[in-house]
Amino acid sequence: MKKFSGIDLHSDNSLVVVSDEQDRIVYQRRLANDLAGIVQALEPHRAELIGVVVEATYNWCWLVDGLMEAGYCVHLANTAAIKKYEGLKYSGDAADVAYLAQLLRLGLLPEGYIYPREARAGRDLARKRTRLVQSRTAQILAIENILARQTGARMKSQEIKRLTAEGVQALGFSADVTLALQAKVAVMHTLESQITVLEERLQERVRLHEDYALLTTVPGIGKSLATTIMLETGSIGRFAKVGNFSSYCRCVDSLRESNGKKKRRGQRQEWQPVPGLGLRRGGALCAALLPASQAFLRAQETTAECDCGHQGAGA
Repeated sequence: MKKFSGIDLHSDNSLVVVSDEQDRIVYQRRLANDLAGIVQALEPHRAELIGVVVEATYNWCWLVDGLMEAGYCVHLANTAAIKKYEGLKYSGDAADVAYLAQLLRLGLLPEGYIYPREARAGRDLARKRTRLVQSRTAQILAIENILARQTGARMKSQEIKRLTAEGVQALGFSADVTLALQAKVAVMHTLESQITVLEERLQERVRLHEDYALLTTVPGIGKSLATTIMLETGSIGRFAKVGNFSSYCRCVDSLRESNGKKKRRGQRQEWQPVPGLGLRRGGALCAALLPASQAFLRAQETTAECDCGHQGAGA
């Protein structure tokens, strides 16, 4: 008899469920987040177990990696794409995890990509660099705000990056304002130094990769963006078509209409905004600077106009 397992992963425990071909629960227990204990619980069902579904929560990596090493076929559930009937009278962990196993049995499970374990640390390091860059930008904007309130003038960001504690003191503001500015400047420089350290490490990881070399040939995509795009994308072969990759990068608009009116927009969450940002920037520069790109865009516009014309004539 075929069996299917679902695991509802929480911060300190996991609800493990195993069901059969008729969706009857043959095993259900809440276990501590201990890999050995979860593997032991699944072991009696190993021979009949078709697969194990794990929710794509923030802490899925250790469980998915451990189960794969133990020889199980693991599926990462894309929880954002799983919708249940909203009129249900009851919903809870047990029902949710049994539903994951049922979706696996039916072949309807929306799955997330399991990024290779050996490359995941580099991707996470690139994401940490992005967070630090965002924090540094926040500090720069805060300094600009303080200066604008004190002087009514605006200092360029490059000038702010060169500020020192002595330079702030020389501005002649009150003691409290000076202390606030010095604190902001100190945090900004600390972030800058750590960003440099991370960038050097990331360059060591990617500079010999052929995908990185190819990305850096695109106008508008420098070393940092090429590194982030490459590490976020992973294997490009996981995308069946160009449109799938464009959608992943959030470069494809999503709109719901009814009776000629906009109902809502889809994909409001930008899970992967950085690759899309780099590709849009590169595409804009290509369209502006390269004659071949301009000719390609004109051809695409002509094709679209012809398609619209044929559709109108057919109607």
